[in-house]
Amino acid sequence: MYLLADPISRVSLPFNLRRTAQNRISLRARSFRVAASSAAMDKEKERVVILGGGIVGASIAYFMTLKGAKNVTVLERSKIAASAGGKGGGFLAGGWGDGSVTQELHRRSFQLHEELAETLGIESYRKIQTLSVSPSGGSNVASWLDGTASSRLMDPSTAQVAPYEYTTKMMQAAQDQGATVQIGTAAGLEWKGDSDQVAGVRLESGEVLDCDQVVVAMGIWSVLLEDWVQMPVPMEGVKSTSLVYQNVEEATAEPYALFCGENYKYSTHLEVYPRASGEIYICGCGGSDYVSGARLRKGGDCEMPEQISSDPKRVQAASQAFRDMTSIGNRDPDVTQACMRPCPPDA
Repeated sequence: MYLLADPISRVSLPFNLRRTAQNRISLRARSFRVAASSAAMDKEKERVVILGGGIVGASIAYFMTLKGAKNVTVLERSKIAASAGGKGGGFLAGGWGDGSVTQELHRRSFQLHEELAETLGIESYRKIQTLSVSPSGGSNVASWLDGTASSRLMDPSTAQVAPYEYTTKMMQAAQDQGATVQIGTAAGLEWKGDSDQVAGVRLESGEVLDCDQVVVAMGIWSVLLEDWVQMPVPMEGVKSTSLVYQNVEEATAEPYALFCGENYKYSTHLEVYPRASGEIYICGCGGSDYVSGARLRKGGDCEMPEQISSDPKRVQAASQAFRDMTSIGNRDPDVTQACMRPCPPDA
């Protein structure tokens, strides 16, 4: 059984979970492989259930079926790309992990996004330059920063993709290659007698999905595994507000990603991503809510992705900070939303 966080801007290494003969749970690091479990790759008949239809679950389903896995089921309780896998920023930087233990992973991931965009026909992928922006007057690289802001080139070699398109197209490709998507809520695991081998996933409906391998890729809701195997899953959710402005000509005519310095007036540190669709996506609104424990479980205010909504105070603050930078912000955002980012200790 494999546990993976559901990353957006950071990558968390998978862990191998097994039940020992003494009925204890042990946790040991396992080397990262893009296609998830090599053992599953070698066994076409092995039944695999992936819990979670976000970007990680979709990626695993895609690569497993690409490598020949014939019996892969993705179990999703809401909808594909319901949380961070559909509402994240989608910013890509190949060199920002240089000097860290994940340097090669960052670089390969950056390259792989470009390859997959071509393979899957992802229209939102494009190379863009990134600017560093200060909330004070001065010279600007982008002409549409016509308010109180100054900018300079930060990185000429970054890229972007719209997470919702990326995740849904990857999941569709996985289905085209034989994977199955089932809507349902996992309630626990079944084991083969007293052995350390998982036998299935038990649903709230009472149905059991028989399987030989389970991949837990439910983002922050992966902490529900604690209730199933009595072991800690050290992770908390970061609930963050984001804004979307639609039909913005500058998003296609002069596309620069913006990383803005701390705006102490509004307590924001905006990240601004013009997209090929003509949207401008904004996060870094400040005041993120850190969520754990009972709030993520049944009856909690963050039990389901549909419950994750924007903070009106942070919407107002971010809108005003953006308005001060550019006349594009002289109207209300078309979409206000929030998603839950998983934050494990190694993030």
